[in-house]
Amino acid sequence: MKSREYLQDNKPIYFDFVQTQKDFIVDEIPHATFKGNGNFLVLHVKKVELTTWDMIAIFAEFLKIPAEKIGYAGLKDKHATTTQYISVEAKYENNFKKFKHPQIKILKTIRHTHSIRMGDLAGNRFSINLFDIDDTKAGQIEKLARKAEKSGIPNYFGYQRFGRDNDSIEQAKQMIAGDLYIKDAKLKSFLISIYQSVHFNEWLKERVLLSREKNEGNFMLLEGDIYLSNEGKLFTPKNMPTKDFEEKKVVPTGLLCGRDVYRARDAAREIEEKYDDEFLYEKGQRREALVYPHAIEIKYNKNFGLLNLSFSLAKGAYATVFLESIANKNFTAKDVKTK
Repeated sequence: MKSREYLQDNKPIYFDFVQTQKDFIVDEIPHATFKGNGNFLVLHVKKVELTTWDMIAIFAEFLKIPAEKIGYAGLKDKHATTTQYISVEAKYENNFKKFKHPQIKILKTIRHTHSIRMGDLAGNRFSINLFDIDDTKAGQIEKLARKAEKSGIPNYFGYQRFGRDNDSIEQAKQMIAGDLYIKDAKLKSFLISIYQSVHFNEWLKERVLLSREKNEGNFMLLEGDIYLSNEGKLFTPKNMPTKDFEEKKVVPTGLLCGRDVYRARDAAREIEEKYDDEFLYEKGQRREALVYPHAIEIKYNKNFGLLNLSFSLAKGAYATVFLESIANKNFTAKDVKTK
């Protein structure tokens, strides 16, 4: 059985995509307008074939400051062309007149009142080329993409979260079980997040299979579910919020296990507790069970068997999960080979 199951159990659609600078483009969408004044300088930067960490290290070395002094909102793929926002103290503004790097371009700078912090983004805009497409596949892809825009897709953590050979998963399980000692604090925190992500994905898979079996492939709400409102409030309603859910005013959430976190009740808890670890000392969270791709644009080039799929996703959601939901198959890092 696949590790990630989807609501629409259609026949698999076979296509290829590759994470290269021309075929996989990601643009960060800021969550607010930058002020135009203040003690910080925001840089809108484009990078090619670099991780966000690589880029920050290059800027840190150029400015001769610790990497921790550079603010950023999210991590972006290496094998892609990506644009994102970073921030530094405004006193370094003149230094950038001399900045040159073959894989980094500063598109724009603007002043702001505070540094950019992790999570300070509304989402990401993707442009991905799909190959080996014919007329039938193009029609199927457009139909499924439009349906996902309306009904949502399971908000799984994508394959990128778990390492090329899922080696991080085994390390995380061994560490949590006490069979592996990790001294490095950052690595330890990373492995805990992997552990939480695995449990979330397994929970979501069960809920998806239940929805296919008992609710015709529409995500099935359960008594005791915890919802996230559009205003960012977590709550358990007295009555099933079916209308608000259909109108996308609320979305059910799943557990990232740990301490100090709301847990589901009743029927929802019966499934959730299978994937809970109440003894985990890391702080827990809730994550949306569904995410809605939007602003979808499709361009099909019949002569080259190529389809460009452009869309936007909320922060924390994976573009490759959207592609998996269309293809109804799981991808791995080995499948998405770079040229």
